[in-house]
Amino acid sequence: MATYRCLHFFLQPGLEQHHIEQLTRKLSFSLNDLHLRLVASELCYYVFLTGDEPLPPDFNDKIVWLIQKPFGSQKVLRTSVLPLTADNIVLEFADLLHDRMTECEYVQPLQMLRSAVKPEFFSEVDVIKGKRDALRKASAEYGLALDEYDVDFYYHLFAELAKRNPTDVELFDLAQSNRQVFYLINLQALLRSVPGFFSIEHCRHWFFKGRLIVDCIEEPSSLFDMVVDTQKDSNANNVIKFNDNSSAIHGYSVSSLVPSSAPNGLQYRINKNLRHILLTAETHNFPTGVCPFPGAATGTGGRIRDVQATGRGAFVIAGVAGYSFGSLNIPGYELPWEDPSMDYPRSLASPLDICIEASNGASDYGNKFGEPVICGFARSFGLRIPRFDCGRIEYLKPIMFTAGIGFVDESNLRKANPVKGMCVVKIGGPVYRIGVAGGSASSLQVQGSIQRESEVEYGAVQRGDPEMAQKLNRVVRSCAELKSANPIQSIHDQGAGGNANVIKELVDSAGAVISADAFELGDASITVKELWVAEYQESNAVLVNAEDMPSLQRICEREKCSCCKVGIVTDDDRVFHLRSFEERSDALHFPSSLTVESVLQRVLRLPSVASKRYLTNKVDRSVTGLIAQQQCVGPLHTPVADVGVIAISYFETVGAAVAVGEQPIKCMLNAEHGARMTVAEALTNLVFASISSLRDVKCSANWMWPAKLPGGGFRLLKACKAMCAVMRDLGIAVDGGKDSLSMAANVNGSIVRSPDTLVVTAYAPCPDITKTVTPDLKCPNGKGVILQVRFGSDFKHNYLGGSAVAQCFSQIGDSCPDLRNVTQFRNAFDVTQELIRDETIKAGHDVSDGGLMTCVLEMAFAGNCGLSLNLPYAGDWLDLLFNEESGIVIEVAESVVEVVLSLYAARAVPCCVIGWSIKAPDQGTNMINVDIREETVFHQSLAVCRSLWEETSYNLEKRQCNLACVESEKRYMENFVTGPSFSTWHLPEFEHVIPYPVKEKNINLAVIREEGSNGDRELAAAFHAAGFTVWDLCMQDLLHKNVKLDWFRGLAFPGGFSYADVFGSAKGDKNLVALQISKLYN
Repeated sequence: MATYRCLHFFLQPGLEQHHIEQLTRKLSFSLNDLHLRLVASELCYYVFLTGDEPLPPDFNDKIVWLIQKPFGSQKVLRTSVLPLTADNIVLEFADLLHDRMTECEYVQPLQMLRSAVKPEFFSEVDVIKGKRDALRKASAEYGLALDEYDVDFYYHLFAELAKRNPTDVELFDLAQSNRQVFYLINLQALLRSVPGFFSIEHCRHWFFKGRLIVDCIEEPSSLFDMVVDTQKDSNANNVIKFNDNSSAIHGYSVSSLVPSSAPNGLQYRINKNLRHILLTAETHNFPTGVCPFPGAATGTGGRIRDVQATGRGAFVIAGVAGYSFGSLNIPGYELPWEDPSMDYPRSLASPLDICIEASNGASDYGNKFGEPVICGFARSFGLRIPRFDCGRIEYLKPIMFTAGIGFVDESNLRKANPVKGMCVVKIGGPVYRIGVAGGSASSLQVQGSIQRESEVEYGAVQRGDPEMAQKLNRVVRSCAELKSANPIQSIHDQGAGGNANVIKELVDSAGAVISADAFELGDASITVKELWVAEYQESNAVLVNAEDMPSLQRICEREKCSCCKVGIVTDDDRVFHLRSFEERSDALHFPSSLTVESVLQRVLRLPSVASKRYLTNKVDRSVTGLIAQQQCVGPLHTPVADVGVIAISYFETVGAAVAVGEQPIKCMLNAEHGARMTVAEALTNLVFASISSLRDVKCSANWMWPAKLPGGGFRLLKACKAMCAVMRDLGIAVDGGKDSLSMAANVNGSIVRSPDTLVVTAYAPCPDITKTVTPDLKCPNGKGVILQVRFGSDFKHNYLGGSAVAQCFSQIGDSCPDLRNVTQFRNAFDVTQELIRDETIKAGHDVSDGGLMTCVLEMAFAGNCGLSLNLPYAGDWLDLLFNEESGIVIEVAESVVEVVLSLYAARAVPCCVIGWSIKAPDQGTNMINVDIREETVFHQSLAVCRSLWEETSYNLEKRQCNLACVESEKRYMENFVTGPSFSTWHLPEFEHVIPYPVKEKNINLAVIREEGSNGDRELAAAFHAAGFTVWDLCMQDLLHKNVKLDWFRGLAFPGGFSYADVFGSAKGDKNLVALQISKLYN
């Protein structure tokens, strides 16, 4: 047995001061406001050495350099300055300081690195003796979410037909993902997964595909059939729909920059490719509710793998993120509509933690992977509403929505069918005991309703590794760029159900023999059950022809990504009864003393309306170099743009647009109206990008709906019918989507359901990505004209039901907006597109949450200018300013007003002038003035309004950032008068300058990357555009001497998170160069 020596190095202090302050606030809050006088921190690094050889003289210096932070005040010591034995107060809150799934507590210092845990193989569940109760017990213990139908079926299958007990592996397999296919697992014993009906909603979506009976009358179509039928009235531009990890529409033939030989990754060349635009969207609600940071992070990671697993390998470009959570109840920041007396379940994170930590997790993952977020939404809702049976509606089970847009080459569009003899290969991360039974746990009808809920639910949440995801993505990309030589014949991402699901998806229609011994284990104590169903992240399964295995292995070796051949391909209806519900509506009632200013005091602080700067500040919005439009616009980078636009080539201006719509409060009030308004919002967001045609628009429809509760299924049916009908009338269609129908939580024995939520993500081709209109007012010639345009209704309809103003007064109302006139909506969309193509519209924004008043204020905030509005129509100011009827507001130059009005009028679209944008000579005097038929109802400075709108974001920022930085930004925003000015006070002088563009041919330049780097392709494209001959190198190429550095005239290093920045930024790169590569190259 090897002998170990253990050296200790202590970094003191271990955390920077602002992290200490955040930790102190967190601990004090968690310990019932216990006053902590001092929180000290120290990081201990263990260095384990084998053998007894003497250490090199500079060994300690190298370790100290590696550990010590650059420019920091920390010291690296060989002895601890803190007690080595944990005392009681530390042990009391130790759970708050670590993730018990991936980390453990050591009360004494560690002296050796050894695990005494031995793996179990498998066990049996005794249904022969214990009968059905044995299955019920196993379901509760393991969190399998078996209902009585499942229990009866599996008892009959094993006890009466097979006349044997099932193994725990078989039960987990059946509960997570069962399909009617046989699989074999070789591991000292032969385990056979028996065929049977699927069990969990998460993987099989049986509600949407099942027969529906309403009041004893069967519906002629399933929900899934209704959705598919929308394709009949739209352009046939889908190249993938309903049958892969993503959907895709016909794209463009473009020039792409790819390495000439992917396994060796050498010189970049320009290829012409037909690239199709793809979109995928899903949610990660259950994991985010239990553990917000890792739940949202792995939601992003899983969706990224959905993108890359399209066809035979696809390309990730940008993401979309959405968060819906309950009442925030921010300490010290009161929002009048929130009720702090409401109870919250201990098994789920608080809405405030979800808001901050979920967005942290999704942002952190995307930042480290190298995927920007370019649009999304955030919504908070929690009210007692007597009209509903359960009385309380709140996002206790939250929504973490994630979508991704990218592209797939024509050559990789179709997966190959499994053929006998193909290799089943796992690529990506090794097996860990992470996310066990996540699929079944997420499908519980009511969260928190199972025994041992906290332990089972916590264990079902995955943990993410974005650096491994990056390496996996590079493998898939390298394979896909080989075109006809692509070794991947078929690919699926590992998600819910783990290997039990992904391998079955891969070899469906054939079969496979799988060897459990062949998997790479990250934990030697993994059992067969855990190996088969754990949802450990950053792993894909691929089919590869035997002769192509060396090619795949070379690529994986270069990218330092695991590649395990784990098997060989072999040869070898539900009915739902729903009941209709008639629901009572309550009319809205507002205090008679209301003023516009007092309403704005509430509405502008509502999270769905307020600034999303707390989200955009922490997420990358431009990495890849292919982002043409993201959320932040204007001189202050104000996050108000609702359409994201990407390019699909570095050298051309064709691309795609994506936008999101969701109107859950209206869906609660009237399922049909809410569904139509969700579609309307997605399209009025999308309209500000110049797209090929409305009929080319395709959508992902994602349903987060408590359909299993009384009345929920009937409301879902009505909403689905309405959505499909309006889409068919508009000429758009659904080409994918998912459902999450277990949207309720148990609070002290009472069921609290989440609002009925439909999210529609619309995407379309863009012939010219430069023709995109942003919301920031431009004030052409110092004064622009503001016009309001209605989409689908006239100016007489001004309903407040389901609106932000209703929620701010703890109501939802009765009558809500609707898309009443589809022809008018379509005409409004087409005229607006024509004006955008002609570059007539200077600025534009959709009317949605917060109504017209919020819309125009956001345009003014972004443009940093004043407004003078005078609404020409009669009505109550509350209805006129805060209704959320579908429409847009646009800014045009005064010289074209009559032309614009006539174009809309010719197509019977309501449009009128409502005011002017004004750039005051002294921008500190920019004012917002609102008149209704010449009577002033609001007059306030832009600065005051903007501060109010930023206030909720500011209070959330205080809980997630360095407080000094937050306060500094707030002061700057409050005193902001003019746009930021930039000047160069000193121009650097260079001894040697290469003129641009480069005239000399074949000036070789290497872009050198390491694991965790990102942005290398955009860096390569920039140098290529300047005239250099660019090469793709990774550190492995240098270590293996595949290339010589003297080939190159220049080296460029992309940024990113090499080696996960464990010891700080770029330490991994520098250490590798200094200690290994420099020796090879002298």
